[in-house]
Amino acid sequence: MFDQLDTTLLWQATGETLYMVAISTFFSAVIGIPLGVLLVITDKGHLWENVVIQRILGLIVNLFRAVPFIVLVLFLFPLSKLLVGTTLGPTAATIPLIAGAAPFYARMVETAIREIDRGVIEAAQAMGATRMQIVRMVLLPEAKPAIISGLTVTCVALISFSAMAGIVGGGGLGDAAYRFGFQSFNDQMLYACGLLLVIFVQLVQWCGDWLARRVDKR
Repeated sequence: MFDQLDTTLLWQATGETLYMVAISTFFSAVIGIPLGVLLVITDKGHLWENVVIQRILGLIVNLFRAVPFIVLVLFLFPLSKLLVGTTLGPTAATIPLIAGAAPFYARMVETAIREIDRGVIEAAQAMGATRMQIVRMVLLPEAKPAIISGLTVTCVALISFSAMAGIVGGGGLGDAAYRFGFQSFNDQMLYACGLLLVIFVQLVQWCGDWLARRVDKR
């Protein structure tokens, strides 16, 4: 059954996918969490009200979220070339992956923070907490379970995105499934790549759910 399955190629593709997803998830969190916080605190009646900044940030986030990922990959080829010197391979693919996932995650962080009871924020203000202290000691801790759950969803989406990026030269399991599976009429390689992607999704979802439950003090 596995006579046409190149395990060396499969492990290499697996490593490329894990690399793309790990780097993209990390930078999506680094960008998405501050962006999500800013979308909330710059809104009308909040800690740092600035409607102009809020609308500009919202427009940028919506713009990137509205573009289909495969189009975003093609659109950001010049940026990938500029930053990493090539448009091929897993490193180049992380640029559109981050650009597609960070705005998506920022909205999830925004939603998580907006669900916090305003009474908690008002109590912190009454005790003399600064805006930065409220963000660090009230907003983020209170929203932590939802923020982790949102990052889990983002990571799962990135696994799917990485497979699509592989078809246009990003490498990884998507590339292996398409070139060495589908185009080569190698069903074993095609099914193995698909199975590994499903396993990764299940593991990420399980770990994310477990961590969200651990930090939830309610």
